[in-house]
Amino acid sequence: MTVPEILANHALGSNPPTAEIHQSTHGSDWLWAVFALMLLADLMALFWSSRRPRNLLFHQLAIVILTTSPITYFFMAFNLGHTPVVVEWDRSRGFGPLTRDVWYVHYIQWFINAPLLLLITFLGTGFPLMSGFLPLWGFFTMGVFCLLYICLHLIFDTGREAFPTHTGRTRGGFLGSAFFLTLLWLLYPLVWALDDVIGPTGEVVWYSILDLLTGPVFLSFLWWWHREVNFAGSTTATQRQGVQV
Repeated sequence: MTVPEILANHALGSNPPTAEIHQSTHGSDWLWAVFALMLLADLMALFWSSRRPRNLLFHQLAIVILTTSPITYFFMAFNLGHTPVVVEWDRSRGFGPLTRDVWYVHYIQWFINAPLLLLITFLGTGFPLMSGFLPLWGFFTMGVFCLLYICLHLIFDTGREAFPTHTGRTRGGFLGSAFFLTLLWLLYPLVWALDDVIGPTGEVVWYSILDLLTGPVFLSFLWWWHREVNFAGSTTATQRQGVQV
């Protein structure tokens, strides 16, 4: 066996597709690359948290997100974690119902990561956590309405409140991160609506780009923004230390 044959991607050969419309080997190649990027981000977060940063809770929640993502993409790159479903608009022209792959492992990732991303976004505001729990667990027709409510609450409700001062967080930083996360999340239903046009490979490519932006990129921005924030203390604890709130 030659070196190119050894290095070739045999994921679809080891785990053959179960649907007529499925991802290609090139799609699997891309997913391996995303897996490597997610894993690298996770390892960097683990290394940084081992140095006991001031905002350790923030880093620990981010590690959960960044650990869930590479596991998901490992399954997808190996062509696992999907199930065949009959397409809604059958274009087989009488040759039988067409089926396509739906990645249920991706939905598991989003179910875990989306509430944690919201929690991390709210943590730096200084508001009581109950202010963030209302939109935190609200989850495709019903899910989209929940998403719109979450976005409106995030920007127009919390964003207009006077921020407590003990975290050092400003309204500008919160609104910037909230708008960024909202924009990215609103693109997910758009990709879902276009999946019959862009195909399974295009679908996983666009979803993975959005996952990279909402994962390592977004979390890196929040790490930088909260680098001086101590999440371990509450308002009461801060007052005991003699800090004016």
